[in-house]
Amino acid sequence: MSDGAYRLGDTEVTDEFAEAFPMRYARVVITAATDAWALEAARSMTGFATSVIGCKCEAAIERPLDAGETPDGRPGIAVLLFAMDSEGVGERILERVGQSVMTCPTSACFDGLPDGEKRVAVGSALRYFGDGFQASKVVAGERFWRIPVMEGEFLCCESVGVDTGVAGGNLVFLGADDAHALVAAQAAADAMRGPGIALPFPGGIVRSGSKVGSLRSSSIPATTNHRMAPTLRAQVDDSFVPDGVGAVFEIVIDGVSEAAVRECMRRGLHAAADAGALQVTAANFGGDLGPFHFPLSELRDPP
Repeated sequence: MSDGAYRLGDTEVTDEFAEAFPMRYARVVITAATDAWALEAARSMTGFATSVIGCKCEAAIERPLDAGETPDGRPGIAVLLFAMDSEGVGERILERVGQSVMTCPTSACFDGLPDGEKRVAVGSALRYFGDGFQASKVVAGERFWRIPVMEGEFLCCESVGVDTGVAGGNLVFLGADDAHALVAAQAAADAMRGPGIALPFPGGIVRSGSKVGSLRSSSIPATTNHRMAPTLRAQVDDSFVPDGVGAVFEIVIDGVSEAAVRECMRRGLHAAADAGALQVTAANFGGDLGPFHFPLSELRDPP
């Protein structure tokens, strides 16, 4: 092993670093009559939001909220949504709240980032769906819109705050086969979720890691990371997959701060080692992609 590599039990941790970059984000609080309906709205809102490469945003459920934590005293879900700029956040929030939250039975929508650097419209734009029958109300200095729907009214905050977060943190898990690698990745994903963290891929885990560009076409922005594909180990000269490894999974992390991403990675690294990963590493672009670097050598101490 190189100087920065080490072992956690039987797991080798490589001397690598994850590389991340700034993104803008918003937090939306969705409430409903029951936990189940709040979760349905949140799942719908965060669907098809795995990567800005193809989805224009990255979004995930941050955490469930009990009735004592929400503005209207009902069960809720906090959702984080990331995009490259504030305008992108605003567009995606408006689309997804309008299509996936307003349409969901019993739902309401609130701002989860009142102290954000900037504000983008939500209810003030969605109110036009009310076709002139909508009404506004100011509560504690914040304006809400009541939009009539067939069930009653959809209550929505006028705007949501936008702030600067960190996107692109990651961990990569290697196992003898897909079953063993997935156990480690799932344990890591479970440990990594929490306040300030979004894991945008299905179940928090991605199997189709990518590289920038293509070996054969200049028009494709991203293609499969052939160096991390076990089935290509014998076909390429620059494979990163060691002998004995049959499957690789990655977890991509978006967070509200550099500190949140770092501690999330620490939790995931140790959980994967406890679950028996053969190796844990990280992906980067040589330091050229973003200013935030997370060396695995600095995550050795347990969370």
